[in-house]
Order: sequence, then C-alpha cells, then structure tokens
Amino acid sequence: MITHAMEDYLKVIFKLEEECSSVTTQSIAERLQVQSPSVTNMIKRLADLKLVEHRPYRGVVLTVTGRKAALEVIRHHRLLELYLAEALGYSWDEVHDEADRLEHSISENFEARIDRALGFPSVDPHGEPIPTAEGEIAQALGRRLTELPEGSQVFVELVSDTDPEKLRYLGDLGLFPGANLTVIEQMPFDGPVRIRVDDTEHVLGRQLAETIRVSIRSPHESSR
Repeated sequence: MITHAMEDYLKVIFKLEEECSSVTTQSIAERLQVQSPSVTNMIKRLADLKLVEHRPYRGVVLTVTGRKAALEVIRHHRLLELYLAEALGYSWDEVHDEADRLEHSISENFEARIDRALGFPSVDPHGEPIPTAEGEIAQALGRRLTELPEGSQVFVELVSDTDPEKLRYLGDLGLFPGANLTVIEQMPFDGPVRIRVDDTEHVLGRQLAETIRVSIRSPHESSR
C-alpha cells in the first residue's frame, strides 16, 4: 500500500524530473524540507515497491508504476485547486495548501464528480496542466518570461504555485493566466525584467520572473 508520505515523495520526484536532468536525494530533501537520511530511507522503500529506481547520472527516477501513482496525486491536487477556486471562492494563493491537505483523502468517485462538475478542465488556476484519469499529462506550454526578447507581446500561460506570498503579489499586478503583457526590457547581468501589464509598467526580480511562463497564443485559444 502506498502511504500518504510516499505519495508526497512521488509527486516531488515527478516535479523535479520535469525541472532538472538528475534528481538527487539532496534536491528531494530540500523540496520536502526534511533531512537527507530520511529521504534515503524512503527512497529505499519506494525502490522495494518498484516505484522508483536509481539510474547513473539521473539519480532517482520514477518507474512506470511510480509515475502513474504520482500523476494520480497531482490530478487530485490540481482538480481540488480548481474546485476550491471556482466553487468555493478561494483565492489562487490559498488553494495550494488546502489541496495539499485534501489530495490524499478523496475517492476516485469524488474525483470524477469534481471533474464533471468543472466541465472536464485541462488546467488548474495557475495554468498547470491537469493529468487525465488515464494517467497522461500535457506538457506545460510557453517559455519562461526571462527568455523572451525585448518588445515581445505575450500572454501569461502559467505561474508557479509554490509560494502564496509571491502569488498574492503577482495577482496584485494582474499577472494571472490569460493576462497580456509586453516585455519592455531584459536588464543585463541577470538583472530584473521590466514589463507592461495593460497600461501599467512593473519591474520583476529575475527569480520571480522565472516562475512565469508566457505564450503568444491568445486567451481565447487556451485549452481551458
């Protein structure tokens, strides 16, 4: 039986696999804010269940079974985020932590009812793709805001949901998925990014700007 703690590990490993070429015990420990020996012990348990394996130069890798389990938890999480936002009036900076508490507890029947009630959505409130019930997930669209040349006119595709304070700040600037913006200046030497949202200019620190993915598609072409 896969425990809630195991599901948390599988979810984190999946996200780290998306972000970097090698998933180490240290990167898992940092993301989960636990000690490395605890991670080592859990990885051994997951490997015994054939949910992960170690590969040279790639570190910890999800097996097919482990990936399916990770995507099931992520599906619960992102559907819950959208349900909390659209049906219960939660703000987009509140839904992540609430969904974290609920994602392990809902049944498959409840998950299916939420999916149907929301009209079978494809993305969560932050623009992240929602895995299908069959265990498939679309690749996140768009490019990082920091990668675009000056003068680019784009739309916000997704915003990382890991930090509520950053989400509140970006929300105050109007940087929700679907918002249109113009890149005015990419300041040199890893400096900040100057943008225009509607008719208002803002300067974003580079680290914050990297949490935003943008696309040239219009909001009407969104998969939502």
